[in-house]
Amino acid sequence: MDYINRLSCEFDAKSTNEGLARTIVSAFAVMLDPTLEELADLRTAVSEAVTNSIIHGYGDRKNPDDKVYIDCTLYDDRIEVVITDHGCGIADLSQAMQPMYTSAPDMERSGMGFTVMGAFTNQLEVKSKVGQGTVVKMVKVFDSKRKE
Repeated sequence: MDYINRLSCEFDAKSTNEGLARTIVSAFAVMLDPTLEELADLRTAVSEAVTNSIIHGYGDRKNPDDKVYIDCTLYDDRIEVVITDHGCGIADLSQAMQPMYTSAPDMERSGMGFTVMGAFTNQLEVKSKVGQGTVVKMVKVFDSKRKE
């Protein structure tokens, strides 16, 4: 299937960049003219994915080379967002995908990141290797585009 447009970016794995990630992805998605609700859903899912990369992927490391990577692809009725980190990876992915599980209970994390990502997108895939990082792929279908 042919795509309409692509975007790739990287930024430092700092919590201050979570808002930047939301803004970049939502501004890119605007090309498809989504509803405000669809855009808000996408922003929420991206926020969770980027926050997970920074907090759980890199943790307390203060390495200036730690980056979060975002790749977006627009199609006629949807956006595909891939968020990648080269952090510690996830040892037990099935456990990490369970609601209320968190690898950072001392940080008062809710353990709902993957659940939220899945609830606000139409498709969620997560791949991870310990010591190599995590890749989160989300697809958000814009129903408003399918009705045209």
